[in-house]
Amino acid sequence: MLAGEKSTRGWLAGKARRFDAYDAKAEALALLEVAGAPVANLQVMGEAGPQFHPGQSATLRLGPKTVLARFGALHPATLKAFDIAGPVMAVELFLDAIPGRKATGFVRAGYAPPSLQTITRDFAFLVPVDLAAGDLVRAVRGAEKQAIVWAEVFDVFAGPGVPEGKKSIAVEVTLQPGEKSFTDAEIKSLSDRVVAAAEKLGAELRG
Repeated sequence: MLAGEKSTRGWLAGKARRFDAYDAKAEALALLEVAGAPVANLQVMGEAGPQFHPGQSATLRLGPKTVLARFGALHPATLKAFDIAGPVMAVELFLDAIPGRKATGFVRAGYAPPSLQTITRDFAFLVPVDLAAGDLVRAVRGAEKQAIVWAEVFDVFAGPGVPEGKKSIAVEVTLQPGEKSFTDAEIKSLSDRVVAAAEKLGAELRG
């Protein structure tokens, strides 16, 4: 399943980009290749099934009848049935249909995603004009290595409203709760650590 933003907003790319059917196709091909399917011989054909969005889905077949995967955007009716806000991309593999597939004896450990959703907080700092954005991001991520799972720059600005010799860098910080959701006090404490880490580089939180 692919949902949400493939790429977040950024000062170079602009707006965030959501996943689409081409992303689902790429995932299907990559997974089939790892599974030993002859991906170079696969054909892209329609009829992915009623659970998929017409015109935004397809199948990967070995010949006209052997379906190895189906992929694409889920149909709005499917999303509604599960009370999911779209769009959502999905990939379904049929590993038993791969010809000559042999067991390798390798067993991959099960993936256990976090039970609680991440939260994000934005910080805008005034920093010395010669401070590299990457240095600021590393400092922010190091403020609390367990709870802060990601940090990235989404805006850099120097000009009117910014003091001479300074530039503004805006950073989005992603926080991952552990066994329970963060309290307001914990979020404030994490935010204070982020600001303190940035201040060591000469940064100042913008009001």
